[in-house]
Amino acid sequence: MLIEKTKSEIVIRVSSKINTFGLQRLMDYLKYQELTSSSKAKQSDIDELARAVNKNWWNKNKHRFISE
Repeated sequence: MLIEKTKSEIVIRVSSKINTFGLQRLMDYLKYQELTSSSKAKQSDIDELARAVNKNWWNKNKHRFISE
């Protein structure tokens, strides 16, 4: 494995033998880190948003799981 850092990016070279599923999960995490690095959101704000999204999703989809 080789890691190079330039002014604008970090280049990571790995063997083609590496598991691509695991590599994709790592890349997804790195993308998340990149996207949230300058966020000013507090964890409580994120938790509140997640609750609202989950509640909204459940209200739209509960008929698929519960027969009334």
